[in-house]
Amino acid sequence: MKNAIFVGTDTDDKKQHLLLPLANRHGLIAGATGTGKTVTLQILTEGFSKAGVPVFAADVKGDLSGVSQSGSVDHKLHDKLLQRAMKIGLGDYDYSSMPTTFWDLYGDQGHPVRTTISEMGPTLLARLMGLNDTQEGILTIAFELADDEDMLLLDMKDLRALLNFISDNKAEISREYGNVTSQSVAAIQRQLLKLERAGADEFFAEPALELADLMRVDENGQGVVNILAADELINSPDLYSTFLLWLLSELFEELPEVGNPDKPKMVFFFDEAHLLFEDAPKALVDKIEQVARLIRSKGVGIYFVTQNPADIPDSVLGQLGNRIQHALRAYTPKEQKSIRAAASSFRENPAFDTEEVITDLGVGEALVSMLDAKGVPGIVGRTLIRPPASRLGPATKAERKGIIASSTLEGKYKETIDRESAYEELEKKVQAREKAEAEAEAEEAKAEAAEKKAKAKTTKRRSSRKKKSAGEVLAHEAKLVARQLARSQGRKLIRGILGGFMRR
Repeated sequence: MKNAIFVGTDTDDKKQHLLLPLANRHGLIAGATGTGKTVTLQILTEGFSKAGVPVFAADVKGDLSGVSQSGSVDHKLHDKLLQRAMKIGLGDYDYSSMPTTFWDLYGDQGHPVRTTISEMGPTLLARLMGLNDTQEGILTIAFELADDEDMLLLDMKDLRALLNFISDNKAEISREYGNVTSQSVAAIQRQLLKLERAGADEFFAEPALELADLMRVDENGQGVVNILAADELINSPDLYSTFLLWLLSELFEELPEVGNPDKPKMVFFFDEAHLLFEDAPKALVDKIEQVARLIRSKGVGIYFVTQNPADIPDSVLGQLGNRIQHALRAYTPKEQKSIRAAASSFRENPAFDTEEVITDLGVGEALVSMLDAKGVPGIVGRTLIRPPASRLGPATKAERKGIIASSTLEGKYKETIDRESAYEELEKKVQAREKAEAEAEAEEAKAEAAEKKAKAKTTKRRSSRKKKSAGEVLAHEAKLVARQLARSQGRKLIRGILGGFMRR
């Protein structure tokens, strides 16, 4: 079928196709471990790439890297793959590789992937750090303050410096932006330390990833397959899920509206999708639902890959029009309930019991329901999935390194750039304040010294007026003696005169 991806043939001998004009209506690939989800992801990736649609997919186990290599007749499964192709009527089955770019948040197995603190934003960053509402509020204040002061928040040290500044000036900032407590700031700082230990300090840096580098086609018109090495990243599930959600948000914000294109502008596969929704607050789930609902008008298709459809909230699950369900196991009452829910989500096929078939599917077999030309879910079919054209299994380290070295992006993201941002600006402010304080202290000390000197001069003048020479002291004493003698003689004379009068 033209303008469609061949998925497989069902038991009614009906070929199941994913229509490219409806591929941006999103999809689901579900099934228990070992039932063939990765191969289904691989054949859809190949189909989109051959149709000229760029793909982004997280490679959790490393197997998806095989799309970069052509399948081979020397492969141990060649005969089985060929038999599968003949059985489902795939007459032109041949091996080929897809143009591939490898990415890695840690920069070990691909080109480094980076973004800035500002681009991540307070909501996703709070999710990444597991902050409560109060702490998220303070983080939002930090972003507002940075905007008001025209400070760039690029990396972890920028945010740490800004939080220290907020803590040191919490009284003033609380009056302007809202209550800030040292305890909450300290809690955020501790979470930042955990992020740094998880490798997030390598992720938050420049140069930031340019979305245009993910949306490329090669010289033959094939869409480039972007493979994110996630085998190590999956050990930090919060960082893994937050990064992919950030990427979706960036696509949503930057891409223009395109309505209903003939094929998607890009397709995004989210493996281990349950990590996105585990312990997620309602506000975040609402955000994901909004992005899933609106991003299709930007020409982006999202395909969630998970073990059980129950891993996806109903509000998001309802947005997924194209569905491929591999086998599920029913060992517990909870699993049985999940199977009933999964079966009920398909358009019923009168030829079989969907709930029963889900537990009976073999490896490489799935229940498939794709949207038809009118956008209506097709009747579910028990389908043999087509074999891949690329290698089943991972690329070797040497093959991966060769692809990275020959990429046109080699060197673009290799070295980090540390330009002037909030950290440097706050350092300048601290240095200016310390300099001003030192100058004020020096002026105060100078004034105190001048005051002491003036007091000393005054004391000296006073003491100099009191001091007399020895001659002056003797003369002064002689005057006193003479004055006393004169007074004594005068008293005697007066007494003598008075005495005479009295005797008369």
